[in-house]
Amino acid sequence: MGKESIEEGQLSNPLLNVNDKGGHSGGTGHDPELDDGSSTVTTMLVLTTLVAVSGSYVFGSAVGYSSPAQSGIVDDLGLTVAEYSLFGSILTIGAMIGAIVSGKIADYIGRRGTMGFSEVFCIVGWLFIVFAKVAWWLDLGRFLVGCGMGLLSYVVPVYIAEITPKNLRGGFTTVHQLMICCGVSLTYLIGAFVNWRILALLGTIPCLVQLLGLFFIPESPRWLAKIGRENECEAALQRLRGENTNISKEVAEIKDYTETLQQLSEASITDLFQWRYAHSLLVGVGLMVLQQFGGVNAIAFYASAIFISAGFSGSVGTIAMVAVQVSSAGTCLGCLLVGLSFIFQDIQKWNEATPFLALAGVLVYTGSFSLGMGGIPWVIMSEIFPINMKGSAGSLVTLVSWLGSWIVSYSFNFLMDWSSSGTFLGFSCICGLTVLFVAKLMPETKGRTLEEIQASLNPISKNT
Repeated sequence: MGKESIEEGQLSNPLLNVNDKGGHSGGTGHDPELDDGSSTVTTMLVLTTLVAVSGSYVFGSAVGYSSPAQSGIVDDLGLTVAEYSLFGSILTIGAMIGAIVSGKIADYIGRRGTMGFSEVFCIVGWLFIVFAKVAWWLDLGRFLVGCGMGLLSYVVPVYIAEITPKNLRGGFTTVHQLMICCGVSLTYLIGAFVNWRILALLGTIPCLVQLLGLFFIPESPRWLAKIGRENECEAALQRLRGENTNISKEVAEIKDYTETLQQLSEASITDLFQWRYAHSLLVGVGLMVLQQFGGVNAIAFYASAIFISAGFSGSVGTIAMVAVQVSSAGTCLGCLLVGLSFIFQDIQKWNEATPFLALAGVLVYTGSFSLGMGGIPWVIMSEIFPINMKGSAGSLVTLVSWLGSWIVSYSFNFLMDWSSSGTFLGFSCICGLTVLFVAKLMPETKGRTLEEIQASLNPISKNT
């Protein structure tokens, strides 16, 4: 492919040499009184993360909107089931388009610029929904919000992974999923008390918060190093780690890795399908497929309808779901319980208990997803691809995620008409398969720098 050949292992050895020199040991000539930044939590790092995850909240509020808004929109605008299914699922079509260009835009204008660009789409989209008089205004607004979501779903976890120290990265990146859950939860909760137009107007608030906050946070140091702005890279990293922190070790790791990758041309989508990237691609794509076909967006988009179909109050059910949005475990069990509730309903057994069985299943599923598969695929995606592949890989993986989301969200109402129990038993089986996939194929990334993870997963070897 015209790339310069590099002996296998050359990429990782400089990192090992840097690490061997140690921060506090004095091996690099650093002042041992100064912190090496490996565990630094600064005000700027926390502020930067909070601004970034405002985009995650936008993501969650958009996903959660269609459930509490369903009855109001259908009544006010007279939509059919098919028309509302289109409205619910067109979000994911927009997200697919956003995903296709997300990696390239993030590489071209930076992580911070991409977040700002995405929020413009989201704000305009929410305003279309607020003032909608006919169905196509709703669909256009939802589509534009989806475009912004597609960008945010890639750039937010990547940005957070690139700004945090290695031993804190896992904790900080999980805030992305936590804020998605908060966005979904508060939208459900507020939607139980306000009409759908006000709920859409409230959706613009976190967009404006992030848009304004971006003026006060630094760009990703790794992206700055990638485009050759080394002085700005060091300045950004110093702001994130604190003025009195010795950042030379971390800077050396970033520059070593970036300089080696600069010997390679920027990767395209077709370059991903080489054997050396097979493990990363399988993990990244596989997790996204399993995440979506496990039924998450079916439940998120149509939670109220599920509760009503099972004979439970839609508003009470969604408020209860808020209470466990960030706790519990067992997505497989959750879907199984919902499936069983519909089986008992069909055979006229334990009719009094089936609504509560459905409620318990959705609560268990939602809490379990929040703790596990909700955040893991996005965190792993931000860690496993090298910087020269990250744009193309991120676009592909995010596209796969939103394609799966569209398939599930659009077909869900029709699947429920076909077989409510079969739909959720199918979701349960896929969640069970996820356990095996994670156990066998997912790499350990805890306590390792992004450069170490990528060097071990994707060794750069001679072309033969």
